[in-house]
Amino acid sequence: MSAAERTAALPGDPPGGRRAVAVWSIGVAVYFVAVIFRTSLGVAGLDAADRFHVNASALSTFSILQLLVYAGMQIPVGLLVDRLGTKKVLSIGAVLFTAGQLGFAFSPTYGTALASRALLGCGDAMTFISVLRLGTRWFPARRGPLVAQLAGLVGMAGNLVSTLVLSRLLHGIGWTPAFAGSALAGAVVLVLTLLFLKDHPEGQEPEPFPHQGAAYVRRQIAASWREPGTRLGLWVHFTTQFPAMVFLLLWGLPFLVEAQGLSRATAGELLTLVVLSNMVIGLVYGQIVARHHAARLPLALGTVGATALMWAVTLAYPGEHAPMWLLLVLCAVLGACGPASMLGFDFARPANPPERQGTASGITNMGGFIASMTTLFAIGVLLDATGDDYTVAFSAVFVLQALGVSQILRLRGRAAQRERERLVASRVETVHVPAA
Repeated sequence: MSAAERTAALPGDPPGGRRAVAVWSIGVAVYFVAVIFRTSLGVAGLDAADRFHVNASALSTFSILQLLVYAGMQIPVGLLVDRLGTKKVLSIGAVLFTAGQLGFAFSPTYGTALASRALLGCGDAMTFISVLRLGTRWFPARRGPLVAQLAGLVGMAGNLVSTLVLSRLLHGIGWTPAFAGSALAGAVVLVLTLLFLKDHPEGQEPEPFPHQGAAYVRRQIAASWREPGTRLGLWVHFTTQFPAMVFLLLWGLPFLVEAQGLSRATAGELLTLVVLSNMVIGLVYGQIVARHHAARLPLALGTVGATALMWAVTLAYPGEHAPMWLLLVLCAVLGACGPASMLGFDFARPANPPERQGTASGITNMGGFIASMTTLFAIGVLLDATGDDYTVAFSAVFVLQALGVSQILRLRGRAAQRERERLVASRVETVHVPAA
């Protein structure tokens, strides 16, 4: 029996079922719309540069600011979820990211557009941690890895909508109608959340615990950070997520069009391949980890190695442009980055008790977005400094991967030992629970 299955035997484990799927689906729908809005700039990067008359560094600032706000909000959002519950936090998030998308649609200047993306990033930051918490409240622990991967898969479906639908609207009806029209989806999921979402099943209310202002915040953060599993989760997320995030969020389309000489239509199809690959691999990774908990680290490190190899081969290809088959393989491999980043939560989740799940998930989720923000900035600066030399600019990927792998290797032993200790303790507690 796997560790996840033994954990599922703990008293008070949620039963799951159709009701759980229905409620969880509402939360995931909010996340789905947030991802559409988050990634909308990825298909509008060149249009935004023309609209606001900015260079590569200024263009990257859109995504950097959005991710800076997102990353900075992760711990506060985790604390809010632990304290206020999922429904309230998701509702606030939906209001904010919808307002940000509307503001971006009507922004007349670069400054107002930046402010809109920051507002969007703030709302977006409130979605994924809330969905993870919703999953732990409604589904048995043994379903945790699969539920997290399915949430990530739905998020990538939102990316697919940006790539296939929003890009066509943008070039068909124009900037303002496309972005303003998409904002209607935010209003729809807000109404669904307010009317139908529940924080937990009946009879599964979490035990109340005192909140003591700043002292409570410090204790939550410190206790989560002391767990090696939380820190390992952060570095797994850091190392695995950013190569695909940077590619999809901003620099993939310019790289494929300007450096590889592809048409926008063909480049869009390759971006779609990244998303489709992510969705397929997410299902595979979720099933593997649900059955074999020990596969988490090999999957994460294997994804990092494959990503680094494909980028190295693509950037070092001797011809003027990489062949199409190589770009296809690169995009298929980049699709594994999102599912691999979800494995970070599978290290943080068993390392923390239920009352710290939001905080621990927030810390973990900071990793990939800090890496993405750093890489987005580095690529923009290097492109301007080298006259749009994408080979030099994208080499920044290897630096952050090396840093992340070194930290993963440093923490893996302590995290594994601590997880074994917690598992033994939980089994002892389960044995001593009186029969009903």
